[in-house]
Amino acid sequence: MINSFFKRLYSNTIATQPGKSYPLGATTYKNGVNFCLYSKHATSVELLLFESKNHIKPKYVIVLDPEENHTSFYWHVFVPDVGHGQVYGYRIKGPFDPRGGLRFDGAKTLLDPYARAVIMDRYDRSLAAMPGDNCASAMRGVVIDTQIYDWEGDLPLNITLNKSVIYELHVGGFTKNPNSGVPEHLRGTYLGLIEKIPYLKELGITAVELLPIYQFDPFDLPDASLTNYWGYSPIAYFAPHHAYGTTDDPLKTLDEFRDMVKALHQAGIEVILDVVFNHTAEGNHSGPTLSMKGIENKVYYILEEDQRYYKNFSGTGNTLKANHSVVRRMIIDCLRYWVTEMHVDGFRFDLASVLSRDEQGHPIKDSPILWEIESDPILSHSKIIAEAWDLGQYQLGSFIGDRWAEWNGKFRDDIRHFVKGDENMMRVMVQRLTGSPDLFRNLTRDPSRSINFITCHDGFTMNDLVSYNQKHNFANGENNRDGHNDNHSWNHGVEGFTDDPKIEALRLKQIKNLFTLLFFAQGTPMMSMGDEVRRTQLGNNNAYCQDNEISWFDWSLVEKHQDLYQFVKQLIRFHLGTEFFQEKCFWNLPDELKTTFELHGVKLGQISWEKNTHAFAFTVYNPDYGKALHVMINAYWEPLTFEIPELTTEKWRLLINTANSSPDDFYSIKKDPIVKENTYKVADRSVVVLFVYLGV
Repeated sequence: MINSFFKRLYSNTIATQPGKSYPLGATTYKNGVNFCLYSKHATSVELLLFESKNHIKPKYVIVLDPEENHTSFYWHVFVPDVGHGQVYGYRIKGPFDPRGGLRFDGAKTLLDPYARAVIMDRYDRSLAAMPGDNCASAMRGVVIDTQIYDWEGDLPLNITLNKSVIYELHVGGFTKNPNSGVPEHLRGTYLGLIEKIPYLKELGITAVELLPIYQFDPFDLPDASLTNYWGYSPIAYFAPHHAYGTTDDPLKTLDEFRDMVKALHQAGIEVILDVVFNHTAEGNHSGPTLSMKGIENKVYYILEEDQRYYKNFSGTGNTLKANHSVVRRMIIDCLRYWVTEMHVDGFRFDLASVLSRDEQGHPIKDSPILWEIESDPILSHSKIIAEAWDLGQYQLGSFIGDRWAEWNGKFRDDIRHFVKGDENMMRVMVQRLTGSPDLFRNLTRDPSRSINFITCHDGFTMNDLVSYNQKHNFANGENNRDGHNDNHSWNHGVEGFTDDPKIEALRLKQIKNLFTLLFFAQGTPMMSMGDEVRRTQLGNNNAYCQDNEISWFDWSLVEKHQDLYQFVKQLIRFHLGTEFFQEKCFWNLPDELKTTFELHGVKLGQISWEKNTHAFAFTVYNPDYGKALHVMINAYWEPLTFEIPELTTEKWRLLINTANSSPDDFYSIKKDPIVKENTYKVADRSVVVLFVYLGV
């Protein structure tokens, strides 16, 4: 037996103690650090301690005793007199038996799956994909003492979904553009985002949904000349991404992330993280060995019957075995960490349907990990939002649980179809504008569980949706084969940029139509970064690898499209200030609430469901609120005259007319013009909203 108190190192020795089998990861104590790792089939584990992040060779190599430092399947050691900032990694020996699902390589330096911070300075993905020692170019973990940071009393905000407007953004791309006005050393960082909080506050959103900010592999993509910009390539779920820090010091990066969260909370804005528990950056059988693959491959990944290969329900090479007990524990531990130690307010789960697969990859009705997330008391106030599909499952409206909200992809598609004038869309449009009860009514959820969106990071921007018929992804290096082919878009006569004033006016009107329908529907609205000022990606609908002006927020557009910005800002304020959009029952299910919902065609109470119909109206009123709305929607290519409900004492006032130029497209409450007639002529391809205070 190796004496665990004195272990032979390269040229040094260090005193250690057996340590504990919990918690997993590197845990700081007053007198040292406990390191713990799960590996069932390892035959030998070495803990590597580096003198600093700049050293490429470990100062100490601690060989864990298979008896004293090994409990069940957990390898552990306590190292006195080390602590916050200690750089570390592992080497793990075991069988290299791909047919048996095991891929140990004792020469590889591996990253702790529980690492709270990561060193990436010399990382080389290609060397990690080849056999042999890669210590000099490997990712390494950093020990973190989370109690050092002063949160100054900060707590998550707990804004309910029915009072939320979500703004999806990319931390880097939000401020990287030189015209952002952000100091150069802060561009593309957590601190750079803080500089733009006044913009977000003025816009009126209540939450930012951040594209992946945990440590991902920026080199995980087919073309080595490009960068994995979006970040859907996770490698360390507990660690903030190093490139969004202002320095290469991982401890400072950690603090800067927390500074950002604290500043957003002070502005009344929640932080939702986009998390990717469906795959990792280690890819398929030819991918690199970075962490889990070399620690316990068959536990962390769903394998084919021929266990040399990986099942791929994510479309990215591998699939995390989310319902294995060890992986479930890691996911729950990770979510708890971001809530308790990093103060985030919620999570959007990328390809969440992967989490409803068993250890062989088969769909299961009652997924343990999904129920654990829903019922966990520490996560009880956190928003949990599912992208309810994967490669093989589309679970929108059938996702399990009572708390889960869902990205409503049908809302996106149906609104796009209708606004561009597609036929046979009337019935589904009524469903989408009333919280999608056809999808969600049988679940124990209110309408706010439908996360309504028209654009997101994946696909066309709002501007490009009305400017391009086809995707233009040649810059991605895949000969335009990548990205969705069916975008339900329309260029209105010219592909891409045009200086034709008629086409530009129509495009702007269509964008206002889309935004109006988004914010006048039941459900929780989500918008994508820059859509409020017509950000363009030049027709690229899959800009995952474009860390450049194609993806970055162009801040010159704020002034150029100030009219649209003001329109969207007023939509957000009206939405958040109007009780109709905060109700917890569906409008068109009258037995459930006092609000009255009436559906009309161009004539009151008469709606045609024929497939060539492109126009309808609805009225929503509630005497308890003292308010009523009448919304007239004309997706037809000619003007239509709508009948208006008659009021006994008050008169309808014009609130919105998307056919009007700014500022007459959105009138201020009580300054809006009175509608004197009992009909209203709605211009072609436009939306008109009337409003009244009842009894005023």
